[in-house]
Amino acid sequence: MDLTARLLRAMTDPAPEDEGFRPSRADLARLSAEDLGDLLPAAYGVGGKAPASVSTSVRLAVEDEGRERQPRYTPEACERMFRALVDGLPARKWADLTLGAGALLRCTGPWPDLARPARTLVESLLKAGRADQPLALLAVAGTGGDRLLRAATEHLRGTRTGPIAHDELDFLAGLAPEHRVLLSDTDHGRSYTSPPPLPDRWERIAAIPGYAEYARRALETAAGRVRAIQAGELPFRADKAFTPEEVAALGRSARVALSRDEPWLPALFDGLLPGISVAPTQARTLPSQGLLYEIVRAAQDFPTPELVTAIRAVRRGVRHAGVPKQLDKMLKTVDAALAERTEVALRLPDPGPLRREVGGYTATVAVTGKAELTFEKDGKALKGVPAPVRRDHKAELKELRDLVKRVSAQLVTLARALEGGFTVDASHPFGQWRDTLLHHTIAGPTVRGLIWEIEVAPGEWRAVLPELGALPDAPDEAPVRLWHPIRSRPDEVRAWRDLLVDGRLRQPFKQAFREIYILTPAEEETATYSNRFAAHLVHYRRMFALFRARGWTSRLLGPWDGGGEDEAARTLAAGEWRARFSHVLADWDAGEHELAGTDRVAFDRRADGGWRTAPLADVPPLVLSEAMRDVDLFVGVTSVAADPLWEDGEPRAYWERESRADLSESARTRGDALERILPRTKIADRCSIDGRYLVVKGELRTYKIHLGSANIVMEPDDAFLCIVPERGGPAAKVFLPFEDERLALILSKAFLLAADDKITDESILTQIKRGA
Repeated sequence: MDLTARLLRAMTDPAPEDEGFRPSRADLARLSAEDLGDLLPAAYGVGGKAPASVSTSVRLAVEDEGRERQPRYTPEACERMFRALVDGLPARKWADLTLGAGALLRCTGPWPDLARPARTLVESLLKAGRADQPLALLAVAGTGGDRLLRAATEHLRGTRTGPIAHDELDFLAGLAPEHRVLLSDTDHGRSYTSPPPLPDRWERIAAIPGYAEYARRALETAAGRVRAIQAGELPFRADKAFTPEEVAALGRSARVALSRDEPWLPALFDGLLPGISVAPTQARTLPSQGLLYEIVRAAQDFPTPELVTAIRAVRRGVRHAGVPKQLDKMLKTVDAALAERTEVALRLPDPGPLRREVGGYTATVAVTGKAELTFEKDGKALKGVPAPVRRDHKAELKELRDLVKRVSAQLVTLARALEGGFTVDASHPFGQWRDTLLHHTIAGPTVRGLIWEIEVAPGEWRAVLPELGALPDAPDEAPVRLWHPIRSRPDEVRAWRDLLVDGRLRQPFKQAFREIYILTPAEEETATYSNRFAAHLVHYRRMFALFRARGWTSRLLGPWDGGGEDEAARTLAAGEWRARFSHVLADWDAGEHELAGTDRVAFDRRADGGWRTAPLADVPPLVLSEAMRDVDLFVGVTSVAADPLWEDGEPRAYWERESRADLSESARTRGDALERILPRTKIADRCSIDGRYLVVKGELRTYKIHLGSANIVMEPDDAFLCIVPERGGPAAKVFLPFEDERLALILSKAFLLAADDKITDESILTQIKRGA
């Protein structure tokens, strides 16, 4: 008996030999999409009864697999799904219409005649007053004939409030049945057992005839209402400018317009977003917090540089105390998504003139590595803002400072988009790159500070750093891409690093000193997962914040059902790959400290519209390296081993082990940078790199600073030395080729300990003299 038949029997008519049968994930992964489509109707049917325990366990396993993949339904399987929905009505008092609509959406042939079960399902839900799956209700009702569709439409009209929601309802009722079924894949009331949404659903929805025109009409109607509220023509009520149904309708319209990259959209958002974010009075509340967040969620799906800039502008002006924090969290996901949308990521909005005359002075927004406001008089640069400008031109000064913030936001967006493009392996035509990026007033300094590769001949790539060298001759259509060390020989990487340090050039993000991660023999043996960063203890809240900052999604862990473990995930390579990082809550009472334990890293490839676990050897090297780099950051920054105040905490054994552990790639890169930096300092003769440590010879003792944790042990007895150095001092003046708090910390400790005879802090001296 094949696996599909065995699973079907175990769910519907278990035999004695099925007792104790539990299909493994590997077993279920062997099922084809069609096999899964055959099994899911039976699984739903089992859920509506009180079956044997074996049936329940197999049903849950099949449903779990269905939530992860894209099943495909034959017409006969579609019919069985609708029959299962009808049969489950008496026990469930409800039917999950998203499963029925989803089966039709994924049907492999012509739809069967479903008029009879559709009428039973829809009439039952209308009688019960249910409207929690409105799009699926319309989709299923449409298969039962025009009369049933009209009844469902009128029912929804009575439960959905707001003219924008009613207008959308009329538009949806006039669509073709297959288009309503497609839209049901976006239903906010999607069920727990539904398969994942189709990855291209919004692009397909955007191609529905008439939808783009409707979307523009809906968004312009919303903008008009907001203008009326701001002008006092409509009353202001906190977060009542739009009903929840209108917010959902406008979110769908925004996604359609953003997916099409409609040219009229930036101007509309420039007016709509401030209007829904700031009250027309002095109130701290918003006209529509719900719509603001829905548009940002749409930007997470289809970001554009113009919308990102508009959101950041709103974030600065909103008065509500909690909204900026929420926007900051959401923007991290937006930034990561923008980097993956390479066709628009590097488009820079026009900020307006960067040089203006104000009160007889010339004000300039200068762009180097950052945006700064400068003033000059008769060609002479001035320090700070002239007093007459502060006194007599407050409005113009505020506008200039806002311009600095907008340009700074664009620089942040640009750098993140460029860095995020690594896993997409994005390339640009040389002529376009040269004219629109390299010589751009705002983008130019960022672009010139990075290393690029230009294909000067087929298969021949030449690396160049525009800030320090001339460009090679290349045709305008020649591809240009960012240089990455994983594609270069070690001697080339060393040469670029030497060049940056010699030229005192800090790049917009770590590129020449970027860590690379290649498969290890242990990972080749485990095949589908890596334990490289497993078995670490970390400060959980710090790690959770880093997840968001790097574009990873994860549920918050805590002492509640299901809160003991999770997998942080990030999609890469334009959505073709997904990295997963497992972690669990630590199982001891840590008081005020929330600790987590780290586990394996695994990768999934998108296949058949869902995710399938992939062997590590199949993951593109750039994708694997960039994902592992993030995980190294998570562990390295948040490990309790890097906490100098944790020496007496629990468990001490882990702290001591990691304080002497082998170096991660990030720590090795730190050591590589120190080897170039130290010879340029006044403590060069007292310092040396010895494997995992920076060795510092003081007057009183010799110290070893671990390049990973930055913890210190003292010779000859390897006693730990606890130091929390103050910021500033001689180390703060040392040029660092990249931003790294741990590197700066190690340098500050080295400067302090090289002159240990001048230390006056008794808490430090007591430790040093104890074993000297």
